[in-house]
Amino acid sequence: MDSMKWLMVFALLGMGTQTAAQSGITVTVFSATSKTLILRWTPFPGASSYRVTATPRNSPSSSAVFFLFGPNTVLGSIGPLEPNLQYDITVEALNGAGDVLSDAAAQSSTAPDTIAPITAVKPKDSTTLIVEFTEAPGATHYIIRTENNYGFFREEQVNSSPAEIGSLTPYTDYTISILAANGVSRSQPSTPMEAKTVLPPVHLTASSPSNDSIIVSWDPVDNAVLYSVSLYKINSTNKITLNTTDTTLTVTDLDAGSLYIISGYAWDVEGRQGERSIYINQRTRPPSPVALSALVVLDGEVGELLVSWELDQNISGTIQYLVMSDGNLQCNTTSKNCTISPVACGETRTIQVTAVNEAGPGHPSSPLVFVTFPCPPEALDLTETAENCTLTWNLVPHADNYTAYIKMDDGIEETCNTTGNSCNFHCQCGYTYQLSVFAYNEAGRSPPGEIFNHTTLPCCPEDVSISLVSTETLEIMWAAARGAELYETRAADNSEVILCNDTAPVCALSDLTCDSSYTVVVTPCNDIRGCNRACQPHTRDTAPCAPVDLMVTQKNESCVTVSWTASNRAATYTVSAVGGDGRRTCTTDTNSCDIADLPCGSTYEVVVIAANNVSQSLPSFSVPLETAPCCPVSLTVDQVTQAMSNVTWSDARGAESYITSLTSSRGHARCHTRDSHCLMGCITCGTNYTVTMEAFSRTGHKSNCTYQGFSSSACCPSGVRLYRMANNSLRVYWRLSSNIHTYTVELVGSNANYTCSPLPGENSCDVSDVLCGDVYHVVVAPLTQEGHMVQFCPQRVYSVNCAGNNVGMVLYRGKRSVD
Repeated sequence: MDSMKWLMVFALLGMGTQTAAQSGITVTVFSATSKTLILRWTPFPGASSYRVTATPRNSPSSSAVFFLFGPNTVLGSIGPLEPNLQYDITVEALNGAGDVLSDAAAQSSTAPDTIAPITAVKPKDSTTLIVEFTEAPGATHYIIRTENNYGFFREEQVNSSPAEIGSLTPYTDYTISILAANGVSRSQPSTPMEAKTVLPPVHLTASSPSNDSIIVSWDPVDNAVLYSVSLYKINSTNKITLNTTDTTLTVTDLDAGSLYIISGYAWDVEGRQGERSIYINQRTRPPSPVALSALVVLDGEVGELLVSWELDQNISGTIQYLVMSDGNLQCNTTSKNCTISPVACGETRTIQVTAVNEAGPGHPSSPLVFVTFPCPPEALDLTETAENCTLTWNLVPHADNYTAYIKMDDGIEETCNTTGNSCNFHCQCGYTYQLSVFAYNEAGRSPPGEIFNHTTLPCCPEDVSISLVSTETLEIMWAAARGAELYETRAADNSEVILCNDTAPVCALSDLTCDSSYTVVVTPCNDIRGCNRACQPHTRDTAPCAPVDLMVTQKNESCVTVSWTASNRAATYTVSAVGGDGRRTCTTDTNSCDIADLPCGSTYEVVVIAANNVSQSLPSFSVPLETAPCCPVSLTVDQVTQAMSNVTWSDARGAESYITSLTSSRGHARCHTRDSHCLMGCITCGTNYTVTMEAFSRTGHKSNCTYQGFSSSACCPSGVRLYRMANNSLRVYWRLSSNIHTYTVELVGSNANYTCSPLPGENSCDVSDVLCGDVYHVVVAPLTQEGHMVQFCPQRVYSVNCAGNNVGMVLYRGKRSVD
């Protein structure tokens, strides 16, 4: 539609809205260009024409422009004007004689003149272009327009040159123009310029297959004809740049164990470099360790092999060294030595070390062959003649010499060194001897080997004490007996014999029969002379047996009966129920007991313990006990709509879910939930309901709860109508839903609100002195028992027109629910 058509449309709109006398006209600037101002004014009664004058401000060289418009015109264009110039505008309403009836003034400036063409467009990256242009006088900002042949169109506001255009598509042609703008309007676009984004960045991945090479690869880039890849070594000025048409590049002759920074970019067919990729790091694999050596060390009785090597100080980054030996022994470290364990005696080990960094393992070192320490001598034997003894053993491989250790039980010790396999020493009766032999070579001493003992007949233990340390375990302690190497402890009752052999003067006999009497004998022994069977016996009882087969029977809401099975000779039983609110107990000498005063909504673990004059039994296996959940202390029913109510209640101990019911002769509502509230539909208005609840525990225990009844509100009336009456009065009419309820009426307008309350049983109500020319929201709702208006009845919307100064036509506008 051209400008004349717009002027006709707005002139007709101005005629249609002229309904009352005005004190004066007003004028506004509708739009502006660099040559034209379009003005809009209000009509003035009795005007025969309108004169519009535009006078330039602060520009003596420019002349004023005026136009004359007809009486039915309210939108007019005036021009030609000067670009980017401030004008004072006057609109005058004239009568037929040319006299001014009313006038109005405004101010506006024209838009800037068309900006000069763009000077340059350069790519910043694959999705951004930088636009350079000459800034126009009088412009407050600029609009950059970007479009392409695929339907892309975007305008961006910038403040100055140069400016960036982002979020573009890589390697795509764009047409770019620029418009100057001020606070009023914008100029015509400049001559467009063609520009093209560059190729997107390549996505590099790298790996190192050896300690002097790196493989770089990437996915192909559309429209790329060549790729460039650059490598920089950390802490070095050297740069390697290679070109390829492939998507994989292998770079060789690199430094081992060094970190390289890698980037790349693609070239298009026009020879333009694409956006550079992000930098990635790749390290070459480390060199092989050199100068390996090994040394045997002992960690307690375990042999370990400490392997050392030299480190290359020029390698950067973290290096992990893997030490491997035959027999599948290995260790890892980042230092210059590592311990492999365990190593056995008399072994020949071949060892290699491999350096590993983040790129992978390098080549293993040259192998190192190492012989370990000798094994301990075996087959020790003692020959005794009078007071002389001879110790012999078997020769072992890789041994250079031997040392024999002879130790008496009174602490005296002597040694014997030899390159053969025997030693002679002076021995006495009535003592115990410990004999051992070690072999030696350049790698070290053999591990401890066989200990050969020679002793006389041992004595019976003294100070024997027997204590019950658990329900079925006896701990026997005694003073050490001279000459005893081993103690045999025997416990016997009528059905079984329990044995315990130990070298210490203490023994624990476990897994005994509960509620039994045992005879205990401690017998000392040694390997040569045997055992002394003439020692005195002792008697001791075990603790009672633990009750089994517990059963819990509900006796009433707060009391249960606990029963069990037990076969003790004489015992007292204590039943305990332990829960979050404490412990409850009962005691009996029979096989059942009652626990009372249990609160609702509680859980317990029930156990039974037997006791006699010796000790008490282990607790029985526990059984769970759960009481029925508590009922909520409070419950509230709030009516939300005519057919929907919201029921809320307080938390109830032990309750996991609830079934809430509203029941009446006209139907019922029910919901099942784990929350403490429930929204219930299908409620009948004007009905009394019984409120009940079932509370359930997590295991299914149920409590029945009853609460005060609930009465739903009266039904909302239907057929609400609004009629015009005499003397600026309106009558509200409706169909009664019940003759016993009281209703209230609200008329809410933008300028005034009205209410009226008819007598019970009436179905209409009159409102006086109503302001016409307004839209009213009409609500008719029953009152609650407390005298409050029900808030969910629907509204009806009416327009009340004016007939002169009185109420005129009443029009129904529609119906909506109350917010």
